[in-house]
Amino acid sequence: MDHRIRRRVLAAAVVLTASVALPFSTAHAQAAKKPKVALVMKSLANEFFLTMENGAKDYQKHNPGQFDLITNGIKNETDTAAQIQIVEQMIVSKVDAIVLAPADSKALVPVVKKAVDAGIIVVNIDNPLDPDVLKSKDLNVPFVGPDNAKGAEKVGDYLGKKLKAGDEVAIVEGVSTTTNAQQRTAGFKAAMQKVGAKIDTVQSGEWEIDKGNAIASSMLNEYPNIKALLCGNDNMAIGAVSAVRAAGKQGKVYVVGYDDIDAIKPMLKDGRVLATANQYAAKQAVFGIDTALKALNEHKKQSELSGVVETPVDLVTK
Repeated sequence: MDHRIRRRVLAAAVVLTASVALPFSTAHAQAAKKPKVALVMKSLANEFFLTMENGAKDYQKHNPGQFDLITNGIKNETDTAAQIQIVEQMIVSKVDAIVLAPADSKALVPVVKKAVDAGIIVVNIDNPLDPDVLKSKDLNVPFVGPDNAKGAEKVGDYLGKKLKAGDEVAIVEGVSTTTNAQQRTAGFKAAMQKVGAKIDTVQSGEWEIDKGNAIASSMLNEYPNIKALLCGNDNMAIGAVSAVRAAGKQGKVYVVGYDDIDAIKPMLKDGRVLATANQYAAKQAVFGIDTALKALNEHKKQSELSGVVETPVDLVTK
């Protein structure tokens, strides 16, 4: 991203924090029919997506005359079929825009095409849709979100200060078919390579606490010399913390996460979790909605939308 674009993105972040002004005039909004925007997320059992939903609702609450908002999510992180069904329902409901955090980077592309063909503006947030599959469908879907690899590398670099060459670590990955899980794993690997740590295994905890706990427990049993568990999100980190405690290895195995949800904060404070990354869930939803509304206001076609709007991601420690 060049400096001019980065300045615009960061400036937008400041504006969104300070106010809730929309990118089009009140006069125009009053004269036109209010657009209907659907925010379709992954599992609402994940605190990250609840935060995202609350941020979107708060934005709409402060702009009730500007747009209508529908929010929905699936019950668990891997229920791709249910998320596809939600998008299909939004198409039938004739919403004007869909802001989508896809549960699967490839499987959601066909229904996205269906939405675009129906004249609906689609904006991708949180987890990037697969670029090759998008290309095969001749689709242009803007991605609004952070550089997941960069964020994970920041967390991994902080952990690396506690490790030495040859130390064994393991990665508890999110859903392996999602781009953001792959990118975070790549970021963790890059950081571990710098310090010369040995990655014993990479296994999916499917973004969930219980699955993360089971995978972390198995890793600690199979690889007793593990010094750190690098988790692709905070839910799995919470599960890993329980696994470390059950194995009697408190203070001997570092745990890191990603998302900075409220539930992880006490664990950061007392050292059970070493670090995480804040990708500003509430603002991500607002950025996505803002992008969709701007496209609608300017009467842009899906093919005319810009490709990537990078949002901030920051290291969080004790």
